[in-house]
Amino acid sequence: MTPVLLSSRSAALLLHEWRDGSDAPAYEALADAIRVLVIDGRIPLGARMPAERGLAEALGVSRTTVANAYARLRDSGYLVSLRGSGSVVRLPRDLAGRPDPERLGGVVSGDVLDLRKAALHSAPGVAEAVERAMRHVPAALAGIGYDTVGDPGLRAAIAARYTARGLPTDPSEIVVTIGAQHAIALLARVLVRRGDAVLVESPTYPHAHEAFREAGGRLVGVPVDARSGWDVGVLETALRRSAPAVAYVMPELHNPTGATMSASVRSVLLSVAASTGTTVIADETMGELRIDGDAAVPLAAFAGSGASVVMIGSADKVFWGGLRIGWIRASPDLLQRLLLARPTGDLGTPVLDQLVARELVPLTHAVLEARREYLRQGRDEVVGALRARLPEWDVPSPAGGLTTWVGLGRPVSSALVLAARAEGVVLASGGVFGPDGGFERFLRVPFTMPPADRVRLVDVLERAWDRVGGASSGVQGSLAAVV
Repeated sequence: MTPVLLSSRSAALLLHEWRDGSDAPAYEALADAIRVLVIDGRIPLGARMPAERGLAEALGVSRTTVANAYARLRDSGYLVSLRGSGSVVRLPRDLAGRPDPERLGGVVSGDVLDLRKAALHSAPGVAEAVERAMRHVPAALAGIGYDTVGDPGLRAAIAARYTARGLPTDPSEIVVTIGAQHAIALLARVLVRRGDAVLVESPTYPHAHEAFREAGGRLVGVPVDARSGWDVGVLETALRRSAPAVAYVMPELHNPTGATMSASVRSVLLSVAASTGTTVIADETMGELRIDGDAAVPLAAFAGSGASVVMIGSADKVFWGGLRIGWIRASPDLLQRLLLARPTGDLGTPVLDQLVARELVPLTHAVLEARREYLRQGRDEVVGALRARLPEWDVPSPAGGLTTWVGLGRPVSSALVLAARAEGVVLASGGVFGPDGGFERFLRVPFTMPPADRVRLVDVLERAWDRVGGASSGVQGSLAAVV
């Protein structure tokens, strides 16, 4: 990670409750508070902490208190001193090197409820769309079937959907891809050169940061919180200091936190990105799955003359995951670069899938209305049950999307996932969503499953929490023993 300076003022705002409820010495309480912020992801890995004197003044404590706190964090592996960079945030080896529990083998008893991928079952009408699409197969068979641009009818339908949402779009601005992940990887290959800085949210969609790393990008993390959203000060500082080639964001119903970027944050993002020459990639894979209120106008609609905004969309979350159709909306010049680079990775999007998507995309609004009620019921049941049976957890009720980003209060996400797996419920631990690990205090919990599976999920999580010692662990004084 490229070191990003955390200002004394920003650190003091994050640490405003650092002494609350602690009877430990001041330096221990401060070290504990910083440690929790790192594990939570609110202080991004790779960030440079403020100078001791500056933080001491901002917090109203002695420099000795801050110096001792930093020393304690170095001893425990949360800070490292780098020449020319000061004190840089890291994770201890036992956390940073911890394997993803969902990738481990092992026998799981009974039927498996696999919730690693947050997705819905097929929407009503998909089967009928397949039947209608078959009428166009004879015409499609007249071609050779290698389509790197996209079916003209599908591109027109996608463009019409953007236009209806407030972003006037021509089909020439659309390229169809093999799902949203393919779109991300293709953009990474074209826009990122080895050593380029890439701004990503922290936490974020794991396969996105993997794609940017594979392209040679140096990730610069910006924290996103389920309740407060983006820290605009850190966002602006990260953009100005690193001048990233790309900023990958999910401004609407962010995955995994469920946060939606405010108008003021969007404005800062676009204006600063324009000044630094940064291409903003806005991933709307979850963006239209809103439960409460109306979806925002796509981010590109607010881009001024100097801002470059690329939109990514997908039919998979709305209609069905087996329909591997995504798309990129960008300037024709960038699309031409993508098309020239595409054959090294694939030779086109499957034609039959495109014919089905061409039938479905014009029905998006009606399908979303049907999905909304199902998702509302699932969200309310899962969130309500978790709050009632695990009151020590912080369980947000997101305005949309497919999951809730639960704060566990303790860094036991991996242990909790392993305990749940033993009963056949497979979840993604919080650390999966951190560009460099972390987030052991969080768990992404989907609410997309049928009612019986929602009950099973909560039952298993309650028992798993008991087994990892959650319900019985009262932490007194310093948090060092459990963080």
